[in-house]
This record gives sequence, C-alpha cells and structure tokens, in this order.
Amino acid sequence: MTPAQKEKGESELRGIRRESRALFWAAAIFSVFVNILMLTGPIYMLQIYDRVLGSRSEATLIALTLLMAFFFLIMGVLDYARGRVLARIGATFQARLDRRVFSAVLRREAVAAGTGQRTTNTLRDLESVQRLLSSPVFAAVFDIPWTPIFLAGILIFHPYLGYLALSGGAVLVFITILNQLLTSGPVTSANTATMKADQLAEQLRGEAEMVRALGMSDSAFERWHQARAASLNDTILSSDRAGKFAAISKTFRMFLQSAMLGLGAWLVLRGELSPGAMIAGSILLGRALAPIDMAIGQWQLVQRARHGWQRLVELLSEVPPEAPRTRLPRPRGLLKAENLTVVPPGQSQASLRMINFEVHPGEALGIIGPSGAGKSSLARTITGVWRPAGGKIRLDGAALDQFEPATLGQHIGYLPQRVQLFDGTIAENIAGLSMTPDDAAVVEAAKKAAAHEMILRLPDGYDTKVTGGGGMLSGGQMQRIGLARAMYGNPVILVLDEPNSNLDNEGSQALNTAVREVKAQGGAILIMAHRPSAITECELLLVLDHGMSKAFGPRDEILNRTVQNAEAIRSTVAQGKSGGVS
Repeated sequence: MTPAQKEKGESELRGIRRESRALFWAAAIFSVFVNILMLTGPIYMLQIYDRVLGSRSEATLIALTLLMAFFFLIMGVLDYARGRVLARIGATFQARLDRRVFSAVLRREAVAAGTGQRTTNTLRDLESVQRLLSSPVFAAVFDIPWTPIFLAGILIFHPYLGYLALSGGAVLVFITILNQLLTSGPVTSANTATMKADQLAEQLRGEAEMVRALGMSDSAFERWHQARAASLNDTILSSDRAGKFAAISKTFRMFLQSAMLGLGAWLVLRGELSPGAMIAGSILLGRALAPIDMAIGQWQLVQRARHGWQRLVELLSEVPPEAPRTRLPRPRGLLKAENLTVVPPGQSQASLRMINFEVHPGEALGIIGPSGAGKSSLARTITGVWRPAGGKIRLDGAALDQFEPATLGQHIGYLPQRVQLFDGTIAENIAGLSMTPDDAAVVEAAKKAAAHEMILRLPDGYDTKVTGGGGMLSGGQMQRIGLARAMYGNPVILVLDEPNSNLDNEGSQALNTAVREVKAQGGAILIMAHRPSAITECELLLVLDHGMSKAFGPRDEILNRTVQNAEAIRSTVAQGKSGGVS
C-alpha cells in the first residue's frame, strides 16, 4: 500500500469522524464545566478548614454544604450528559461506516476466496474503535488539557507543592509512554495469534464431519492447541505488562497524594501554608492525574482501537468506494468476451489469456478443460468478483464495470462449485437473504430449478430452517437450492460452475430441464463442466487449456476436433437428453 493510498483511507475515516464535529464540541463544552465543577471539592475543603473551623459557624457550614451538594449534582448531570454524547459519537461513527466497511470486507473476501488468502475481520476493528469513542477513557482526552491548570492551581498554593505535583505528573507521563512502547508488540502478537487460532477453529468446526470420519480429531486438537497456546502466551505477556504498568501508576499516584499531604503538613508546621490549602492541594493533585491513570488502566482498549483504526485505514485504502454508475436498462442475454486476460489478485501469472467467445440469448455455452485450466477464474470474472487485467467482458454491449455490483448480481445468476447456505429458511436462502422474500418469485425460481417438489417434501417445505452447512440437506439438495437461488429474479445470464458435481440422475435431469427453460425464455447459460452430462443442452463449446482458448464453436464440431473420446461423450450426451444415466 502506497503512502497516497494510505492517506486516502485516513482522509475517509477522518472525514466521517468530522461529521460528528458538533457532538465533539458538545462533549468539549460539557468537559469544561465538569472540570470547573471538579474544583468544588478542593474549594469546599479549603473553606471548611480555613473558614468554618476557625469561626465555628454552623450556618456557614450548612450553607457551604448545600452549595457543595448542588454543584456536585450539576457536575454529575453534566458528566452523564457527556457520556451520552460520547456514546452517540461512537454509534454515529459505526453507523456511518457499517455499510462501507461491510461492503469492502465482502469485496476483499470474495477476491481472497479464490486465491486462498486470509484476511482479518475488519468489522471487529470497527467495533473496537466505536468502543473507545464511547468509553470513559476517551472522555479523559477532554480532561487531560485541564491537568496543567490543576497543577498550576497547586503551584499557587505553594511552589514546593507545585514542584512535587509537576515532577509526579512527569513520572506518570513517562510511565504512560513506556507502557505504550513495551506493550504494543505483545498486544499485536496476541491479536495475530488469537486470529489464527480462531480461523483454524472455524475451519475445523466447518469440517467437523470430515475431521471425525478421517480420525483427525487428535491431530486437529494438537494443531489448534498449539495455535491456542501461542495466543494464550502472548495474551498473558501483554496482560502482565499492561497490569504491571497499571499497578505502578496506581501505586505511584496514591504515594504522590500521600507525599503531597506530608509536604503540606510540613509547610503548615512552618507556617507557610494553611491546613485547608494542604487538603485542597492533595485533592487537586488526584484530579489532575486521574485522566493519565485512566489512560494507563484502560490501555488495552486504546491499543485495540489504535490497531483497529490502522486496519480500517488499510481496508478502505485497499478497497475504494464504488463509483456511482448510470443505471442501464435490463440487458438481453448477450455475453461477449473480447481478448479477456485475467490475473488472480495477489498473483503475477495470468490464469486466463486472450479469451474470446460470444453467447447469444437462448444459447448455452459449455466450458471444459482439465483442472487448473481457468474455468473457475472465468466464472469469477463473469460474475464481477474478479476484474479483467486486459480485454473486456460485455453484457449487451456494456462492459461489466458499467453496472452497479448489486444490479449486475440481478442480471447474472451464479451457482458456485461449492454451494453455501445461510442460517434461515429455504425461502430466504433462495431469495438471496432478502428480509421480505417475494413468495411467488421464490416458488417460480424453485420450479425453474426443478426443486419445487423436492422442497415440498421437506418437513416445513419452503419454511424449513437450514444452517450454514445445510443441516439435514444432502449435497445434491443443497446444489438444487443453490440453482434456484441463482435463478431467482429471472437473470439474463446464468453461470453454473460444476452444477452436477453432487447430483444424481434425477438431479441431472432436473438441471437439464432448468437449462432448457432458461434458454426458452431468452436467457444465456455458461456451464463449467467436467462431466459430459452437464453439456447436454449446450449448443456451443469452449475448450480451455492452461488458461488459453484451445477451441470455440459448435459443440459437436469442437468435440470432434479436440477430444479423443468424442464419440463416447456424444453418446453420453444423447443418453442425457433421452433421460439415461449420466
């Protein structure tokens, strides 16, 4: 990431923070009066020792006490109001960034998923910044400027008291700086180790069935426990260091207040200070150093927020906001690739080079080739997950980047190799997690995918609850529900990546029926396939090999030219059309 990119991310975050400028000013104004009213305690003690005890006037004591209670009540109300303002600053910051960060995380994760890269959960980083902005430790930021004023007040009582307070404050500042320097590394290591352990745990949890079936439980535990132990060691180290500095700070502050009383008592004995000033100086010192002590005690929260801010800057710099685009009319199912070259994110070698093809409405294109030929790369590029490094993919004449991502998702349905469902009902999954699914459109998509009867046989039909792993559903059932999801909303292009990998004969026939129906309605279909039965309904064939187009044209002609067992494949295709076993 270049300094210019980082500056863009910083500017975006600072700009959103500046939107709460009025709330910051409100918190600052409340802080002014809160800190002024903090002088109530020292002034009250000063008056008690120097005025009430000397005059022995109960009326004066009652009046001062009532006045003190009133001022403390006002201070409490203002402090409470400041806390509410800070809470809203944090909430506003998070609310303004929720969609931006969520969208950026999805875009980055979608890119990383195809490359095997691992990324951090930046949504947690946003939450850590929000917690700091809403916390009492952030209120200390508004209180720290008053520390020199309180120290100056002590200096007015007597120079010696001022010198002791200033030197003590300098020591606490030094402890704060040392705390930041010595705990930053362990905190970063602890966070990284914890993230790795959590990621491994999520992987093992998601594949728990396979782990148990292959007898990997003990090995998996050892690997997870090793990552967990590293996380625990770093966490303990960072906690020990932070706790040590917090204890030193607290102990030194208590000692400093006692030392202030001792020095004040000596000055009283010498006749250079009144007893009231001695007590007031001690109270002022405690108030002056409280923000520093608060910052040290809550330093882990500050550290998490600081690292979270840095990762947010990296995310927003790496994934800039989507530029607004003119809304184009609904396209026809005309898809064209022009000298398409694709380089997977984070890599230097192209997975697709100079690919050309054209699919018209009502046609199906089969894309075949060995593993690693670039079929999935092409699917990710057509659906807009990856951007071309060269050339264009055009939908009805418009390049894909001319469509809003959400709009493009409505025009292009996608069935990935591995179908993933989400917690919710089957209807909600087919409707793409819509909060208000269109029941008629859900049923229509399921019928097109030939999944309607299968869904009705489930315990609660379309309202059957499923989990991320599919729950009681088989791989074939999940794939047919995924096909219905891809067809929801009548997309003009359908991209199917190994659509029959988990299907039985009935499922394969249902798939071919769905493909015929989409073509009949004027849609275009691209099928990435290994099994011959998947290209039964394809008029066109594109053969990929090592990322290059080996052949493109009518299916049977391409099979004759490029495939040794073309006759056997045609026989399998013919059986698929007539309802035979694939």
